[in-house]
Amino acid sequence: MAVLPLTKIPDPFLREVSLPVETIDGDIRGFAQDMLDTMYNSGGVGVAAVQVGKLLRITAIDVNYRDGERKPLIAINPEIVASSDEQSSYDEGCLSVGPYRGSVSRPARITVSYTDLEGEKHQIEADGILAICFQHEIDHMDGVLFFDHLTKEQRQEILDQVAAEQTSVA
Repeated sequence: MAVLPLTKIPDPFLREVSLPVETIDGDIRGFAQDMLDTMYNSGGVGVAAVQVGKLLRITAIDVNYRDGERKPLIAINPEIVASSDEQSSYDEGCLSVGPYRGSVSRPARITVSYTDLEGEKHQIEADGILAICFQHEIDHMDGVLFFDHLTKEQRQEILDQVAAEQTSVA
């Protein structure tokens, strides 16, 4: 299909709240495939629609493809319906933030409900990288970026690095 351009910080579009998908049709299916193509091409394990220019509650995830086998998951209108009290920290990055990373603490296990491209509803329990990825992508749909979970100083350091990089490119 197509590799879409990624929206990058500090673009305010990334802070917008995404809208639920009302109808799953050929346009949505094609867009979901474009999201997967973009994610694979960019080396990510997940991407939200807002990162490629659409305010829709859709995410493409594949946390295992780097091991050689692609197992893509398209989640439409995903929602976390339960989460563990136990926390897990992971060094997160983001296709919209560039090479900058930060250690984010999130619930270690979650239960997510979502609709697939055929309109079927699913509920899965996720832990490890899949739980982190779902939480990260759902945050995107709510206008939240991973570095919002960091300290003010850590967040500012990332923003300063991005600004310096953009100044040197200009």
